[in-house]
Amino acid sequence: MDALRPLDDRDLRLLNRLQAGLPRVSHPYATIGVETGHSESEVLDKLQHWLATGLIKRFGVIVKHRSIGYESNAMVVFDLPDDAVAVIGKALADYPFITLCYRRPRIEGRWPYNLFCMIHGKDRSIVLKQLKEALIGLGIDDCPHEVLFSSRCFKQRGARYTVNRESAA
Repeated sequence: MDALRPLDDRDLRLLNRLQAGLPRVSHPYATIGVETGHSESEVLDKLQHWLATGLIKRFGVIVKHRSIGYESNAMVVFDLPDDAVAVIGKALADYPFITLCYRRPRIEGRWPYNLFCMIHGKDRSIVLKQLKEALIGLGIDDCPHEVLFSSRCFKQRGARYTVNRESAA
């Protein structure tokens, strides 16, 4: 399938169905295949192709942390030398309790931070202990940073694409 070719109705049905998330069954891709007129292997092949060509940027799990007891969620923001962000970010991401880590540009005069990481925990003191372990372990405990604990939970959902064509009939 050519990445620039418009999707046919069958593929639009599949893309629309993927936006709704995976069903909680033992073979979700087979179930989606039945619903959209594809085999399980076709669903997997198309998903892989769409990721490779950029039609879909990423495909992953959305964990609703609070619903499983992780209510102490902290975004940790760092002001690091720009040439150190990639190395420190990779090292932070290797800690099992850090669930994501990414670089963002600073906003001159308003926001000095250029590296962000997330720690989800069941208890605030455990999250702070884990953070301290990482900071000391990486030798960045004197680095300017802030710990921003979540105070509320926003709706979590996956990407939405502007393809519908009446839900592809």
